[in-house]
Amino acid sequence: MDSIITIPNLLTFLRMALIPVFATLLYYKNFDFALLVFFLAGASDGLDGYIARRFNQESTLGRILDPIADKLLMTVSYIGLALPFVVTGVRHLPIPFWVVASVIGRDILIVAVAAAIAVMTKFRGFKPSFWGKVSTVIQINAIGLILIIINFPSFSVVLPTIYVIVALFSVISGVHYIYWVAKLMKESGNQTT
Repeated sequence: MDSIITIPNLLTFLRMALIPVFATLLYYKNFDFALLVFFLAGASDGLDGYIARRFNQESTLGRILDPIADKLLMTVSYIGLALPFVVTGVRHLPIPFWVVASVIGRDILIVAVAAAIAVMTKFRGFKPSFWGKVSTVIQINAIGLILIIINFPSFSVVLPTIYVIVALFSVISGVHYIYWVAKLMKESGNQTT
């Protein structure tokens, strides 16, 4: 049985605990500290993965919680920065709804596909795809850049380009995930009935 109390899992719990702190800082327009908390959450994500692999502390719980923590942080970030009263006076902000819809829509698609397959088959070998990882890195970096741009509004001219890139990779990774899961299922010998 996997251990629950491992350093990587504790770092994941810390990241999840930072999410409401981050949301509160956004709500009260404390963008400097929001950037710091976002950076700490991102650093804990990288560190927990490194420690898990390096010290053989990978666990089933960690494999489940880590992506959930990432998705929660991204959802809170995109929704928070899309609220019209959170960021004012910066050109191209708040984040447009279509960008938020592409980010959250991709995650809903992934969860729905995984849940449907899990119910219909015994397949449980879901793994992130290359394009999914790329899209997540782009989403995280975009939030970091947006938080920096809030403090340096003259750079807001790049925001529309960032939005297009985020949305494009969200759509590409979402569509690709369906083919990726089909490939994983075929390799494992499972077929839907």
